Formats: sequence, structure tokens, C-alpha cells
Amino acid sequence: MERNKPKPVSPRYPVLLVDNEEAWLRSFQNALRASGVDNVMTLSDSRLVLETLGRQQYCAVAVDLMMPHIAGEELIPLILAEHPELPVLVISGLNQIKTAINCIRLGAFDFIVKTESRNTLIAGIKHAIEIFELRRENSTLRQRLFQEELDCPEHFAAIVTADKTMRAVFHYVEAVAETSWPVLLIGESGAGKELIAQAMHRASRRTGKFVAVNMAGLDDNIVADTLFGHTKGAFTGASQVRAGLVETARGGTLFLDEIGDLSPQSQKKLLRLLQEAEYAPLGSDVSRKSTARIIAATHQDLNALQEQGLFRRDLYFRLRGHMVTLPPLRERIGDLPLLIDYFAAQAAREMGVVLRPDVPGIAALLGRYAFPGNVRELCHLVHDAARLADGEELGPKQFRLVLPFDPAAGQGLPGPTSDTGLLGFGPRLPTLNQARTLLFEEALRRAGGNQSVAAQLLGVSRQAVSKYRQSLQDHEEERPRPASKT
Repeated sequence: MERNKPKPVSPRYPVLLVDNEEAWLRSFQNALRASGVDNVMTLSDSRLVLETLGRQQYCAVAVDLMMPHIAGEELIPLILAEHPELPVLVISGLNQIKTAINCIRLGAFDFIVKTESRNTLIAGIKHAIEIFELRRENSTLRQRLFQEELDCPEHFAAIVTADKTMRAVFHYVEAVAETSWPVLLIGESGAGKELIAQAMHRASRRTGKFVAVNMAGLDDNIVADTLFGHTKGAFTGASQVRAGLVETARGGTLFLDEIGDLSPQSQKKLLRLLQEAEYAPLGSDVSRKSTARIIAATHQDLNALQEQGLFRRDLYFRLRGHMVTLPPLRERIGDLPLLIDYFAAQAAREMGVVLRPDVPGIAALLGRYAFPGNVRELCHLVHDAARLADGEELGPKQFRLVLPFDPAAGQGLPGPTSDTGLLGFGPRLPTLNQARTLLFEEALRRAGGNQSVAAQLLGVSRQAVSKYRQSLQDHEEERPRPASKT
């Protein structure tokens, strides 16, 4: 089935090249396709331009200056009169300054000389495509500002909410979903970043797969192998070719979670992927084109990481072509009743029982809690409480047994943004490794040894916590033991 799947094209709407020299059209079309712009159509008769543009949407049109019947200079106002949103590029065999100025005055997007390098011509076309997408996106955003209903609410069916901030996020996601620009999702662990990424993928109507990977705790070699794959013999144990996730997500969406954990070397490789839409598998010197749309996510403050020299500024600005900030659960506490009811029904289905949750009573109890693990933590709490249900009844009684605080004492864990003086230091500061060890040990203590809960508290993957515990055990085994007394 995979082999019969149509190859995805980029950009979504085609570029139209118009020139009476068919050999040049074929040559430039091949050059564009080699650069990743493979949705290109050609036309050798300038009299058919308006008719062709009227049949379907295009993202850019490049016309030759000197053509029989209708010259490129004459076509500019004719095209823009019917398609004002369309970037029109004029391509000339001669560097004619006066003509170029006149074309720009008539509304041409750019004037490019054929004798310049192919890279210059290709860059001009790609810039026009970007501008078209931005214009279209801005137009869509303006329309969405004045409407309350989503175009396709089914894309967001997996996200339970009635919150106004979340609804605004949905509208923005719909507006930018069909563009090819990267997206950066900012939000605390458990706030629903992957669900938003999945919704954006569905709304994009991309034909490829949605592929997700958590970058936390991965070293440079694993990151490169995971994303880009490897050739046979690339390293010891590479007995066969392995496709990376960039290839798996071709024509689809690649979701990179916890992007703030990437090392400088991995950040550099990701920057090249975003800038050039190119990558090379481990063990290969041949670059391949990527058609995957990148959505990155983090719970960290990337601005702060930049100031500390831990995150590349150029990568940050590449990633935030579009940026979405998700509110934590404590800021959308009005969604508690909906979420409690939803997760209780989910738990009942999984357990094969009937549950009648006291939603108002449970919501009143949980409303005092800051939910550092956000919606994911609430889901776990409801499922844990459901296992303790008294027959069909599920109420505050069961939740008091699973809550990580004492409701009677009015206690609750502070949210991540309200922590002040979390760590107390003496005159001498601990090293980074010592501070890391303290944080892991405290998280595991609070979580009662549960690695999944500890990972939520720290905002890292469960694998990262497991890796820490394993390294601690290895260190204990290597430590010399005192000699026994005889």
C-alpha cells in the first residue's frame, strides 16, 4: 500500500513558468525540482497565461520579458488585475535597469536576469513562494478573527476543552496548518502539545504520516541516527540500511518534542534540515531532500537558554515561524468538570464497568491543586481513583486516597511558575552534576519511586529518569568497597 501512495509535492500550489524557449523551461523546471520545489508547471504560449491561471490556484508565476504575442512586461498588470495575491516574477536575458524599474512599478514581485546563477533564480522563486504563503496565512487569520466556529472541529476532537484561550489556539492552528513553515509549541509537560501537533497535522491535509519523537535524553549519535537514518556499515552493528524519521515523515509532519534538550551539535544538524530542507544519513555524503513539516515543542524557556549559550539563536528564529503557547491546566481550571467526566468514562470503558462520577464534588476538591503534570496528571489521577471506586460511585473519597497532597490541610503542590527558593544553597554552590543529582533524587522521593511521575515533575521523558537510575547503580557497583576485617 505504501508503494502506491502518491508522492507528496511541495509547495501545495504549483509555480507557473512562462517562456517561449521550451528547452530553458525544461532545464529550469528540473533545477527547481532538484532544489525541492517539485510542484512546477510550464507554459510556452503567453496568450494562454490568464486562462491557465484561471483554472486553478498557483503560488507564483515567472514570465519571460521578451516573448512573442504578449511580452512579460504587458502580462504583469493583466495577471495582477485578476490575481492580486499572486507574486509575479519577470525573468530577462538582459540586465536592463530601466525595464526592471518599470516592471517593479507595474507590480512585479522581482526582476531576475537569466545570466545570473541558477541558485539566484531558484532563491527568487522560493522567496516568492514564502511571501505567497504569508499573504494567504494573514488573510486567513484576519477572517478567523471575526468568526467563532472552527472550519473543521473534528480535527480537535481529541482535545477536551471549553476554554477561550484554547479555542483561540484552535483557530490559529487552523489558520497556519496548511503552510510549510515550522511551528514551535510552548507549554508545560502534560499540557497537550502533542495533541495540538496531531490536530495541526490533520488540519494540514498532508498525505504523509504524523511521526513523533521525544528528544530528551538522546545523545548526538542517537539523534542523528533517529532523525536521518544510516547506511549499511555506517558504524559497528549497522548491518543494514535504516531509514530515519525524516524519511518516514515524508510529505507529512515530524513532531520533535523537548527540543530544548538538544546538544549544540544536534542543534546545528537540525538547523541545516530547516534551512536547506536537506539531510544526509549517517555514513553517506549524499544529501537528500526533506518534505516533512517540522513541529517542535518544549517546556523550557528558549530565550533564557539562548542567553545562557545553551540554544542557538538562529535555530530559535527558524523554529518559531509560527509559535503557539499552551496554557497550563491551572489557568483553564474551568475545564476540570469536562475533563473529569471524559477521563472517568475512558477509565470505565477500559475497566469494563459502569461509573457514576460526582463531577461537581471531585472538581471542587481538585480545584485546590496546581497540577504540575497538567492534563496528563489529571488523567492518571482519575484512572487511579477509578480503580478504588465503591461500586458505581466515584467521588472525592477515592480522590483523597490518590492525591499527592492533604486536602484537609489545604495543602497543594505549587505549580512550576510559582516555585521560589526551590533549592536552598549554602555559601558554596553545588556543581551542575550535583544539582542534577539532587533534582532527580528529590523528584523520585516525591513520586514515591515512580519513574513516570518523577519524569512529569522534572519535565523530562521516563527514559531520562531510567537512564539516571541506571547510571547511579553503575556508579555504586564501580565504587571500591572497604576491606572486611578479619
